[in-house]
Amino acid sequence: MKDNFSNHAADYAKFRPTYPQELYVYLFDIVQQKSKAWDVATGNGQVAFELSKVFDEVLATDLSAEQLAEAPQLKNIIYRVQTAEERFDDNEQFDLITVAQAIHWFDFDAFYKQVKHHLKPDGIFAVIGYSVLETLGELNTVIQHFYKVITDPYWDPERKYLDENYKSIPFPFKEIEPPKLTMPIYWTVEELLNYLNTWSAVKHYEKANGKNPLRLIQDDVYKHWGAREKREFNFPLLLRVGKL
Repeated sequence: MKDNFSNHAADYAKFRPTYPQELYVYLFDIVQQKSKAWDVATGNGQVAFELSKVFDEVLATDLSAEQLAEAPQLKNIIYRVQTAEERFDDNEQFDLITVAQAIHWFDFDAFYKQVKHHLKPDGIFAVIGYSVLETLGELNTVIQHFYKVITDPYWDPERKYLDENYKSIPFPFKEIEPPKLTMPIYWTVEELLNYLNTWSAVKHYEKANGKNPLRLIQDDVYKHWGAREKREFNFPLLLRVGKL
């Protein structure tokens, strides 16, 4: 698994979008028991924090100690520096296993072997993610150009799985059809630019060219922002759910 985020863990924690509460309501409704959950590649602990509100104990693992340092410290969340594929005690069993915005980096076969080892017979496995954001008007044209043209050569190959809405990843589980959920976000212009600056492709561009590509679109972002302080953006919410 690649680690594209340790070097800007604080920005990742501060500026990445949050998942809607409807997602958690749905998952909690279909999980029969709520004793233990495992959030894989937890990053800054966003999902683990929500799971901790319902589950007695949450294991939250990530390969980045820097990311885990930004996560909320709660009594019922156990943080562990560990890759998704790394073997651990088979006796640790979970009612829910989640992986959010990360499975495209994994070795699928090795990770799914882990899921099958650690998911309880009646447990639920959920793959969560989101693709490129959209908005209305000319600002959307600016954002899509930034994504599809300016930064396109700098995305890791694994990004294709998000563009394909996670439909092309292997999923060797009995699949459950989830509801269609939306992921609206309301941001100021500074919040949008800060989010775009967390893109791994932006960091790759910066490393290759010695300058930040946001300079190429910043004036157009301000030009097409409009009079409102905050604008609505929508991320395609990706969700695949299954059981053994």
